[in-house]
Amino acid sequence: MVPRTRLKLRKNTDFIVIIGMHGKHKKNRRKHFILSYYFIPDFSMFVCLADLKKATMMQKLAVVALGGNALLRDTETGTIEEQEHNTTETLENLVHLINDGYNLVITHGNGPQVGNILMRNDAGETLYNISPMPLDICVADSQGGIGYMIERMMRNVLNKHGIDKNILSVISMVTIDPKDEAFQNPTKRIGKTYNEADANLLHDQKGWQFKPSLKHQGAWRRVVPSPTPIDILNKGIIGHMVREGNIVITAGGGGIPVYLDEEKNVRTVDAVIDKDMTSALLASSIQADEFFILTDVPFIYKDFGLPSQEKLEFLDYADTLRHLHAGTFGEGSMAPKIRACLNFIENGGQKSVITEATKLEDKSYGSKITMYYDNQKLAE
Repeated sequence: MVPRTRLKLRKNTDFIVIIGMHGKHKKNRRKHFILSYYFIPDFSMFVCLADLKKATMMQKLAVVALGGNALLRDTETGTIEEQEHNTTETLENLVHLINDGYNLVITHGNGPQVGNILMRNDAGETLYNISPMPLDICVADSQGGIGYMIERMMRNVLNKHGIDKNILSVISMVTIDPKDEAFQNPTKRIGKTYNEADANLLHDQKGWQFKPSLKHQGAWRRVVPSPTPIDILNKGIIGHMVREGNIVITAGGGGIPVYLDEEKNVRTVDAVIDKDMTSALLASSIQADEFFILTDVPFIYKDFGLPSQEKLEFLDYADTLRHLHAGTFGEGSMAPKIRACLNFIENGGQKSVITEATKLEDKSYGSKITMYYDNQKLAE
């Protein structure tokens, strides 16, 4: 019996494709589409299935990292109405990726939210003698709450556009090295501000470390390490689910930092992981094609904020690395994002894009980083 496949090549047009007996099959390692010859009665000729890209090629896979401003603006108080509005506005900009045939993984930050959870912890202990939860539970708490919010808003956005897709949120643990040098110099500020006396008391009682607040003179904030992510638990099932066409929300706040002890049991540490570094690691691990970081600026800039400021719209790996080593990018802002993009490209990714959250659909915005410039590819 001759096998048949129904392909929908364009709206309201169906073609019956009958497989030719002499077709040769060869799988492409990366794209996984089959190169075979097929007889299509409407064309009365044999054609290569690879030419029917929209009907047959495996969909591209993108990881989109939502920055903090995608959920909560600096000028806002953080009400759920504000966060839901901002989230919906951001997610609207992902619809064109779905319409262009991308499968999506969405990651997100949690800085303001986990800070609020820590302050609720503190208030509950002070006012009601409620036992405070450790940092890993607070990060997991933020993953669940933000993941739920993104999932619900995304369902509403897709419903508006008549798109039917499964969406699911996955709590994610990320392994780190407990001997990472970051533990020798904690730098990531979390939670509320304290006066010096209270900071010293908490240091004595709980062993917390503190550093001066960057925004409030005379105030102190707790600092924790920010180790390098090594592996993402459940990355296999995340990759499987997204390649099945599901939208997966995961790696919130950089993931919950854990390590495996000598008996392979999962242990926790008080630390936070950079969201963009984890997102890049996830993108590489599931062999994503493209990696997007949505932030509050539409481009990468050389010497941002200085008279010599220059927009950098297209960059190859070598030039980006040169700028990074030269200190072109702010260490507390753009530099970590640049490192994440370079890690993704270095590990086989096709393209990294850094752009403003509401400009994703407009391709005249956004800085693109690839391994080589287009003219270099043509010369090879």
